[in-house]
Amino acid sequence: MNDHQLLRYSRHILLPQIDVEGQEKLCQSSVLVIGAGGLGSPALMYLAASGIGNLIVCDGDQVDLTNLQRQIIHDNQSIGLAKTLSAKQTLTKINPEINVTTVQEKVDAAQLLHLVATADAVIDACDNFATRSLINQACVIHKKPLISGAVVRFEGQVSVFDLSQPGSPCYHCLYPMEGEQEDMPCAIMGVFSPIAGIIGCVQAAETIKTLLNIGESLNGRLLLLDALTMNWRSAKVNKDPRCPVCQM
Repeated sequence: MNDHQLLRYSRHILLPQIDVEGQEKLCQSSVLVIGAGGLGSPALMYLAASGIGNLIVCDGDQVDLTNLQRQIIHDNQSIGLAKTLSAKQTLTKINPEINVTTVQEKVDAAQLLHLVATADAVIDACDNFATRSLINQACVIHKKPLISGAVVRFEGQVSVFDLSQPGSPCYHCLYPMEGEQEDMPCAIMGVFSPIAGIIGCVQAAETIKTLLNIGESLNGRLLLLDALTMNWRSAKVNKDPRCPVCQM
């Protein structure tokens, strides 16, 4: 780590849980983020600022005016651009020392298997249940930690699924594919913009903690926020012994 990096990341380095060794590990780490919207925006921006060396951003959408209420990685000049390109421009301004790889499409199962294999951690910041299930399956196969978040209306939730840890549940243990899961898009249900920032920041924090193996992660716990009352709840998530995904 050179003098410039030591100064840039000095406030991390002052933390004994991180120090120079931990910051060097972050600079060498690779994080895959699926979704450059409300959750992906703050998660990506804090990961970039924190010095994650390689960020892989996947999103098949373009920026439109309705996104700007909560997707803070984009601005008025981004309207009409691919979200991945807009995100890369912002992230490069935040930290020109990191590498940002973009995937401008809605990734399928085969692509996810390849992309997850290259990452040290995966952030699910997408907005549909089918993609979440595919991300989970790829993370289970490669035993990569999955940091999952979701928001709708005034409600948010975040959890970590890390099958490198014995006895850990996967996303399917919590939300089975054969269950009655229904996507609730923001275009229909609405979303309180700050809650996307709160949950996305928690995802960034859990990602860094997981990469450095510090503190106590949300692995095996579901953290729920009601922004109208600002009440947080934590629920234990147990491994399903009959889960067809993580027991295969």
